[in-house]
Amino acid sequence: MWTRKELKRKSKIRFKANYWKSVLVALILFIVLGGSGTGAAGTFTDFIGNNTEDTEDIEDMEDVKDAANIVDVIHDSVDEEDIPIVIAAVILVIVVVVAIALIIIIPLQVFVFNPLEIGCKRFFAKNLKEDAQMREICYAFDNGYKNGVKTMFFRDFYTFLWMLLFIIPGIIKSYEYQMIPYILAENPEISRNEAFQLSKDMMYGNKWKSFVLDLSFLGWEILNICTFGILGIFYVNAYEDQTEAALYETIKNQQERGE
Repeated sequence: MWTRKELKRKSKIRFKANYWKSVLVALILFIVLGGSGTGAAGTFTDFIGNNTEDTEDIEDMEDVKDAANIVDVIHDSVDEEDIPIVIAAVILVIVVVVAIALIIIIPLQVFVFNPLEIGCKRFFAKNLKEDAQMREICYAFDNGYKNGVKTMFFRDFYTFLWMLLFIIPGIIKSYEYQMIPYILAENPEISRNEAFQLSKDMMYGNKWKSFVLDLSFLGWEILNICTFGILGIFYVNAYEDQTEAALYETIKNQQERGE
């Protein structure tokens, strides 16, 4: 069975051997995935970062007072009978802004970011055996593009639905679907059902270990926060992405050997 120590040792050697390309691809993947980790380490550092920001906001009472003053000025300048109209106008503006954002973001995610994710995962998978080239990140645009878009869309959609039910089942499902981008990177024409089933089979008995593997990067993520993200750009992101690729390669080889 695989161990965290062996995966991380191998990953550290390989991403350092192709350092600058690995750093650049990891940065692209970081942006594509929305600027946060997908595993346990990313979840915990998001929590820490968000709570730090909230504390700073609360401590800065001058901003709170200024905001209260602005609200008072707005309230005094609006007649009581016009308040419902103002509220309706504000709600309408918010709805329009959100709708426009969704119209732009969702197609961008489905048709550009998801194929890029597949390509970035392919880069790190190939980088385990040889110095991978930057052209790998565009692989999904030239190989099984429609199938990749469809499969990744349903991965995101199913994960979203599970997250709506309960957070924990959503996290479990995200680990169950973890290998789908790697599977598509190697088999671009594989059917959606086969990709989901293969990822499920690969992660059977490995979801908890994968969670703990992600959690083992928590210390690095905390250091990354202390360096305002600089450590992540130049080291941690590539280290994590290469380790996940090593996990995929290890589990795949174990299954091929019938272990």
